[in-house]
Amino acid sequence: MSAASNRSDSASPWAPYSPSNEAPWNLRRVVHLHRRAAFAATWSEIQRDLKDGPKASIDRLLAGKPRSQGVPEDFETTAAQLAETASFDTLRTKAWWVYRMFFGPDPLGERLTLLWHNHFATSNAKVNNLDAMREQNRLFRKLARAPFGKLLNAVVRDHALLYWLDAQTNRKGHPNENLARELMELFTLGIGRYTETDVKEAARALTGWAVSAKVADQGFVRMGAEGKYHEDPAQHDDGEKTILGRKGHWKGTDLVKMLLEHPATAQRLAVRLCEQFMGEGVVDAAGVKALATGLREHDLDIGWAVETVLRSRAFFAEANLSNRVLGPVECVVGAARALELFEPPPSTLLLADWAARLGQDLFYPPNVGGWSGGRTWISTQAMIGRANYAAALVSGGLNRSQQPLDALGLAKRHGREDDPEAVITFYGELLLGAAPAKAWRDRLLNTLGPKAAAGRAVALLLASPEAQLA
Repeated sequence: MSAASNRSDSASPWAPYSPSNEAPWNLRRVVHLHRRAAFAATWSEIQRDLKDGPKASIDRLLAGKPRSQGVPEDFETTAAQLAETASFDTLRTKAWWVYRMFFGPDPLGERLTLLWHNHFATSNAKVNNLDAMREQNRLFRKLARAPFGKLLNAVVRDHALLYWLDAQTNRKGHPNENLARELMELFTLGIGRYTETDVKEAARALTGWAVSAKVADQGFVRMGAEGKYHEDPAQHDDGEKTILGRKGHWKGTDLVKMLLEHPATAQRLAVRLCEQFMGEGVVDAAGVKALATGLREHDLDIGWAVETVLRSRAFFAEANLSNRVLGPVECVVGAARALELFEPPPSTLLLADWAARLGQDLFYPPNVGGWSGGRTWISTQAMIGRANYAAALVSGGLNRSQQPLDALGLAKRHGREDDPEAVITFYGELLLGAAPAKAWRDRLLNTLGPKAAAGRAVALLLASPEAQLA
């Protein structure tokens, strides 16, 4: 059993969360759970989880069934049709994924898919084949919660990644180091855990792993989600190599096994998961080490680690509330879902476009390191952009019928009378998990009066600095 999951030591951040006077299961923590591990939640979903308690609420998230609203009965059929129609259209490919985030039953699965898209950052700017990028995306989704070894072995054989990292030029006598370097630096060990000699020797081990000549010259053909790859024994350097202090006639499979067994890989995964689910500075080095130890004891099982984090005391600690900057995709999709904009729904084409405008262009990460995230999402320009998005969303500018949000109607449906202060309180609780402080509430109340102004108050809440933090 894992030290991270079973330590009775009260100092362990990964000890299971149990509601207490200091950390009650309240509205704020329910909203926190959905803003941090999903794409926000509707008021009915929040009230359900508030009543059912943390175990049942987290169970639903982990099982991919937390949404009680906005999931079409024919979701998978429609998603498949959207994928088929997006073969040669970049915007529609982005919209297909946003459709899955907004309408799909498993928001945590989509969040993890986004995490792996950033971890194994591959850009269509170079791959230039949307079918291949969608297949990679499906691969991330399929193995999002799997032991990392299964995911890594599949991804390093994925056509889009191999082409992105120039595997087709890595051959006996002329090794190309790109795949080897990123495999060590970004995907597993992290900077400082290997030498330049290790990179060169690892590149030799990977010789012969490539895309086929047809793929390299004419683009990708459709393939299964397992990511078949072309391996040419004639182009493999079978000579002796020394990698991470171990000598042998290593092949690519041997290299991947070595990296998975190295303690630094578990450490890097623990850091990555803390970046995803925990706020800045909440978990110290000892906490990260404990999670890494648990990962090693559980065969690098990502599902185990995600569950450990989401059920932990650290995740629900006061220090972890409202202190992580929402990424553009989280911001765009979460706001639309929280406001129950299902009929008429926003255009997923426009949602994807807004995410790109705010700095997160799906299928086009800026470089092999992906998006930096955190505070880099926030700047003066970004805050203006987020305010403009909130205004467009509330005014109806993102749906075909141009129908604005009925802000008073939504509040009234959930038991709030047509009273300005009650409306402001409702939206503060829905979007932030708490009613706005008095000074802020008074400023928002000044924007209310005529019925049309209620939407303006919601837009101001969405554009506030507090709303950018999950």
